[in-house]
Amino acid sequence: MSDQSHKGQPTPSRKDAEAARRKAMKPPMSRKEQVQRERDARKQIRTRQQDALRSGEEKYLPLRDRGPIKRFARDYVDRRRLVAEYLLPILLLTFVLTLVRTMPIVQTIGTFGWLVATLVTAIEEFIVIRGLKKELGQRFPGQSTRGVTLYTILRTTQLRRFRLPAPQIERFGKLPDRY
Repeated sequence: MSDQSHKGQPTPSRKDAEAARRKAMKPPMSRKEQVQRERDARKQIRTRQQDALRSGEEKYLPLRDRGPIKRFARDYVDRRRLVAEYLLPILLLTFVLTLVRTMPIVQTIGTFGWLVATLVTAIEEFIVIRGLKKELGQRFPGQSTRGVTLYTILRTTQLRRFRLPAPQIERFGKLPDRY
């Protein structure tokens, strides 16, 4: 298929479509040309996937992000504000605090902060996963939810602005009824 077969693009003329088909079917002249064609095809696929990750377009997402169950898991996480999302900056700050040698109280606060952040994150992850599994059981009965737990944990530990696919739901928004 040619690049022009997307919505919003003009339909290619028969002459152009046949020329593109013949070009795609034409055997490569040399190994170098074949490698170049394969490289261009991979680049085009990567570009489509990156655009889909930014826009949330399901059709071109990588396989690990496709499907209604994964989309529900993303929305379930994206509508919340979690401590786990800020875990890396918190741990970095507590690490810096533990390096202060002149004031032992600051080191103690840093160590205590690290412990509290880790504990709160673990409890929060447990609650989120338990709630997600309950919702998945109600919304997708009998369907395999293999891999969703790890997918969800990884998504909760990323800052919202850096998550890919990009969040499609507002914070504290209502989850759609259908996926």
